[in-house]
Amino acid sequence: MATPFKNNVTRLLDSKKIPYTPYTYDYDAGIHSAVEVAAAIGLPPEQVFKTLVALADEPRRKPMLVIVPGPETLDLRVFAKAANSKKIKMATHDQAEALTGLQTGGISALALINKGFEVYLDDRALAFAQIAVSAGQRGANILLPVQELVKLVNARTVHLQEQEAA
Repeated sequence: MATPFKNNVTRLLDSKKIPYTPYTYDYDAGIHSAVEVAAAIGLPPEQVFKTLVALADEPRRKPMLVIVPGPETLDLRVFAKAANSKKIKMATHDQAEALTGLQTGGISALALINKGFEVYLDDRALAFAQIAVSAGQRGANILLPVQELVKLVNARTVHLQEQEAA
């Protein structure tokens, strides 16, 4: 259910006059996965995206935020190729929280604008006019236009599905 709330992400969207729908859910009740969040806020799981923190094996490369559909897992080999990197690994929960300053379950590219992260968006988002992403805190999501998200966070859309064999 759409529930109004204010935080840095909603204030940013308001200041840029970007339309959005805020959603809240009870994180403390055990709603943690993006699929559970989708059920709690009444959206299809494929339209609720999660933000993952990934690290390249290159010493001077900045951490990456990868926004993928909730039901999906990130194929690191496919992502490494899309991100032009030899090897990529997922950040641990502790690393993700230390790097972003946000709690896992509340990590959002919208809350990390101009913080030096490379942002990648799974191209399956382009199938929707709007997608839901974390609003930068546990228990809060924002449904906003995909193209506005791409512009705001300077995301590169990348193809992260394994190619089908012909």
